Amino acid sequence: MNARSIPSSIPSGRLASLDILRGFDLFMLVFFQPVFVAFARHWSETPVFSFLLKQFNHIPWVGFSAWDLVMPLFLFMVGTAMPFSFEKYLANPDKWEIYRKITKRFVILFILGAVVQGNLLSLDPLRLRLYSNTLQAIAVGYLISAILLLHLSRKGQLVVTFLLLAGYWALLTFLGDFTPDGNFAEAVDRAILGRFRDGVSYAEDGSWSFSDSYRYTWVLTSMVFGVTTMMGVFAGQIMKYGKDKKKNCQLLFVIGVVLLLFAWLLSFQTPIIKRIWSASMTLWSGGLCYLLMALFYYVVDYKGCSKGLNWLKIYGMNSIVAYTLGMVVNFRSVAHSLLWGLEQYTGDYYAAILTFANFLILFFILRLMFKQQIFVKI
Repeated sequence: MNARSIPSSIPSGRLASLDILRGFDLFMLVFFQPVFVAFARHWSETPVFSFLLKQFNHIPWVGFSAWDLVMPLFLFMVGTAMPFSFEKYLANPDKWEIYRKITKRFVILFILGAVVQGNLLSLDPLRLRLYSNTLQAIAVGYLISAILLLHLSRKGQLVVTFLLLAGYWALLTFLGDFTPDGNFAEAVDRAILGRFRDGVSYAEDGSWSFSDSYRYTWVLTSMVFGVTTMMGVFAGQIMKYGKDKKKNCQLLFVIGVVLLLFAWLLSFQTPIIKRIWSASMTLWSGGLCYLLMALFYYVVDYKGCSKGLNWLKIYGMNSIVAYTLGMVVNFRSVAHSLLWGLEQYTGDYYAAILTFANFLILFFILRLMFKQQIFVKI
């Protein structure tokens, strides 16, 4: 990982829409959702806020909310950037340099994922969770996509991506069911990760058990982490190699609609379940990612209308810092030290104000880094 400064003018080969869309996703994750939910809970009986609160929470099992799109969009955007960042390596027969970078990024993301999860620095092996975080899913999706991008033609990439999706669908369809206890991805995680799976609890006698409430799957689900990232790669290829930006927008939009249609049809057999990243959920979230990418690409890169949106680059161009600080560092103690006198006047809203101040501090840190043109890259 390194911090570097870049010129204030973004290179022409860089997708401004991607930086802004990434910033939008990070802003929703580390600022808007925590702050909005903290305040909106006080008005939860109002129909509008009740509906919005449901959209900012994960669906327990079958179904899909707006909040369920945050993680797939992360993976999708990682893939979207890859045709641009890998360009100079594709024609080089010596892949050692790029594989060194891929390995470094994979390891750093995996370690950061363990830090974000909150157990790595405890130095207690019993609290270590091997594979349980969005950054680790990104690392795996990135690795799969990098191998396909470096060694296969575009047709080969499409074929292998389809086989990964079809293979995952077949394993979950024929080797289990789509219930929390009966799905095959759950069985694989329990068998491979064992006591190092997230959600495991320990009794005083040292015995351990799996949680009935933790239902996210990772090991087998890596297949479709790769699929989601590859869908981003295909979007990136459209925008990089397509000469007509308007046609690129149209193609992205059409692909998004087609993916949503196929997802809806498949959902009659394979329910849309984000927690196990079911095949229908992979297509559904992929379709929404394509539509969002089409929208941002149309407005920012085709129409050139980025006014009022460029501030999102504060998050988008330091995404790793934004995510890691937002998930790990709690600035509430700083806010409480400065604002504690307000508690007697704000009552139940004081906790929400602290939440707002916590993420406002993070925003100013990211803004300062952006102003100083310090961008942390892996």
